[in-house]
Formats: sequence, C-alpha cells, structure tokens
Amino acid sequence: SLGSPKVVVDIVHSYGGLVFSDVSDMKFAKKAAEAGVDGLILVSTGAGGHAGNLNGFAFVDSVRTFWDGIIVLAGGISTGKSILAAQAAGADLAYMGTRFIVAEESLANDEYRQMLVDSTQDDIVLTDAFSGVKANMLIPSIVKAGLDPALL
Repeated sequence: SLGSPKVVVDIVHSYGGLVFSDVSDMKFAKKAAEAGVDGLILVSTGAGGHAGNLNGFAFVDSVRTFWDGIIVLAGGISTGKSILAAQAAGADLAYMGTRFIVAEESLANDEYRQMLVDSTQDDIVLTDAFSGVKANMLIPSIVKAGLDPALL
C-alpha cells in the first residue's frame, strides 16, 4: 500500500495487532522502521503490482544493517526454491502473491485468473502511469481497459 504506516501503528498496537509495512526502497524502509512497524515487507523487483527496483537479496542485506525485526521478502517468489533462497538471504518470511490469485479459493474473478494463467513475462509492463509509482501491470488488462500500452 502507498503512504506512511504511522497513522495506523498506534491504533493497531492498542488492540495487540501487528503492523507490517510494504516498502520498495531504503528510504521507505527507514521511514517505516521509524514509524514503529513490527515487520517490513521488502517489495523487490519482480513483484506484481507496485514493485521495487531493488534486487531482493541485496535489499535484505541493506535493510539488515539497521533493522533486526521481521523481514518479509516479496517479488518474484513463486516456488519453494525461491522461498528457501529468501530465507538463505536473511528474510524471515517470503511473500508469494500472484501465484495464489489463480487458486480456486481466491476471490479474484475467473477472467482475471485466466489472464494470469495465459500471460507470460512478455505480457508485463512496468509503468507509473496509473498511480505515479512504478507498478508491474499485465498488458492484456491494460488493453481490456481500452488503453494502449505503447502510450504509457
């Protein structure tokens, strides 16, 4: 999610909850840590939707220089091997998102799930055209919305 977690940290902590903050670079990681979050979700290159530009392994190493709390590595995690690699790199947990969207239990509609199944790496475009923040988007979804991906 976009924005500072500071506004929710005290509220969530007041009832015993934990706050994990998505961060896509070192600046945001430090801000989230200073805001008092319980865990950092390092959104690295390869993530679906809003994505970072940093290699996940380098990102974990850099964050570990100032953070000893829980680190969740996100971005490009799609197999057991990549989960093991995230742990070996120093992450406490791995975040696998897109892979689960196609599951029967997902609340995603069938058309979107099928679009994910049918898409390849060539169907992904990195753009800041929709939110001002770089995000990996599926070209078929952009076309379905009536937009020309070449103009992004």
